[in-house]
Amino acid sequence: MPFLDLPLHRIHYRVDGPVDAPWLTFCNSLGTDLHMWDAQVDALAAQFRILRYDRRGHGQSSAPPGAYSVADLGADVLALWDHLGVERSHFCGLSIGGLTGQWLGLHAGARLRTLTVAATAAKIGTAESWQARIAQVEQDGLQPLRAGTAERWFTPAFAAAQPAVVDDILQRFVATRVAGYIGCCHAVATADFRGALAGITVPTLAIAGDDDPVCPPSDLAAIAAGVAQGQAIAVPGRHICNLESAGAFTDALAAHLR
Repeated sequence: MPFLDLPLHRIHYRVDGPVDAPWLTFCNSLGTDLHMWDAQVDALAAQFRILRYDRRGHGQSSAPPGAYSVADLGADVLALWDHLGVERSHFCGLSIGGLTGQWLGLHAGARLRTLTVAATAAKIGTAESWQARIAQVEQDGLQPLRAGTAERWFTPAFAAAQPAVVDDILQRFVATRVAGYIGCCHAVATADFRGALAGITVPTLAIAGDDDPVCPPSDLAAIAAGVAQGQAIAVPGRHICNLESAGAFTDALAAHLR
């Protein structure tokens, strides 16, 4: 089980696919781990050298103390790439992973082949809404958020049709370290790329869930319109659209990578 040890924390990661294939990096959403990308890895690992990792404070990665910034999260990606000798990689991130991707596009564009951002926005929510979330989690933990999270992440039809899939990811959600979750909430609360998107010059695909109440299709369309080379599409589903519409999501991603 590979880990990268950094001065204040360690990052758990996994690599799949042929050694000589182009790199593709996946970045998970808030409250999930690297297994959220299992369907995409199963479909693409024959063509790409795939790097997945648990964001700091998530999965099997440790949680450094204090509030995090999106720059901290982007620096973790760069540290992983340097550790593995990755000069350039395709990058696909969802929600906070999409914020991380936007930061990389602006600050490390030369390391990117393409950028895919999903179920995200240039600015997600308000500082007030995130402070309220932080206060709630500090007091009560993550378990009370489970039901509301399920409603935001998946349509009722998908939850009824795939209860085991939904239960698995929600179990991973409530198992997330409170300190890591709160630290990442600070990163989302302070990330704002409105007005800066034109600085992202790599080919960018923005994928929305067509019924996402967190980051609706208009947020993804705004990213695609704001970057130098952008395209926006919507697939059926809510926030975790790579799971709810795994086939359509993977097909769109694969076409972009080509």
